[in-house]
Amino acid sequence: MATNKRKVMLPHTMGQQGIDLIRARADIETVVYPAGISQADLLPQLADCSGMALSLTPYSQPEMDASPIMQVIARIGVGYDAVDVPVLTARRVPLMTAGTANSTSVAEQAFHMMIALAKRTAAMDGFVRSGHWNDRFSALPMELSGKTVLIVGFGRIGTRTAKRCLGFDLGVLVYDPYVDAGKIVGAGCEPVADLDAALGRADFVTIHCPKNPETIGMFNAARLARMKKGAFLVNTARGGIVDEPALHAALTSGHLAGAGLDVFEKEPTPVNNTLLTLDTVIAAPHMAGVTVEAIQAMAVATARNILSVLDGAPNVDNVINKEVLL
Repeated sequence: MATNKRKVMLPHTMGQQGIDLIRARADIETVVYPAGISQADLLPQLADCSGMALSLTPYSQPEMDASPIMQVIARIGVGYDAVDVPVLTARRVPLMTAGTANSTSVAEQAFHMMIALAKRTAAMDGFVRSGHWNDRFSALPMELSGKTVLIVGFGRIGTRTAKRCLGFDLGVLVYDPYVDAGKIVGAGCEPVADLDAALGRADFVTIHCPKNPETIGMFNAARLARMKKGAFLVNTARGGIVDEPALHAALTSGHLAGAGLDVFEKEPTPVNNTLLTLDTVIAAPHMAGVTVEAIQAMAVATARNILSVLDGAPNVDNVINKEVLL
């Protein structure tokens, strides 16, 4: 590598428009690496790396120790539970996410799962394909209009989910202790301060909060039991926020009517995951934020995030550990 060039590493799964933005810079050497690269193969490549985009690759103390000149780590997406943020902060390396690049896609998937559960899409499709047309009255669909949804987390995705719910005439409750109640009211929703008390009011609960020590196991057996009988749970946030064995028990007991899961505690989730044996569960392989549009938008946002730091003008809105900029 020429001495006047800075090295930036990008996963091969990154959208081409983002890769092209970095490659267009004559002062940067672009290295595309396999998204599933092993730690043993990755660490030696970090010795002269100034910036890195992460897809599924973890980044913690061993990676930082191997990165003496690292200036920026950027996630292609908004979740960062595989990144040890304090390790980056200790070295004053900003962690950046893709902002709102995939927020619409995730909100659409959450709302799609709500509709699919309410309309019993999988069951209806099965009746037609299996020749059991006359069984259609055994699984009646329901209307969303007039029902109540509880949105847990009112950030970039939760706010967009709320708009879609309001458009279908649902009453929208919002639980987010970190958002001013006035903002929630201004969006046409009802703020709730007590999650447990609100659960019994909701026909749908959709999760849009980050995964962290505060939210891991948030929906455990006790909390699921507080949900309204016959309600539906949707999780497009992160696996681990919902206790999977507890959810299985709530579904098989008939307390909950169904669940839509885009994320699981372990990914890929094992094919023998007992949740997958239930016809009341619809599942997706962590694809809520992965659409044609979102892939390119996230790639471009990630490239711009990296370049903003290397050029000395960080995109502050997308920095997670803002204290490193002080």
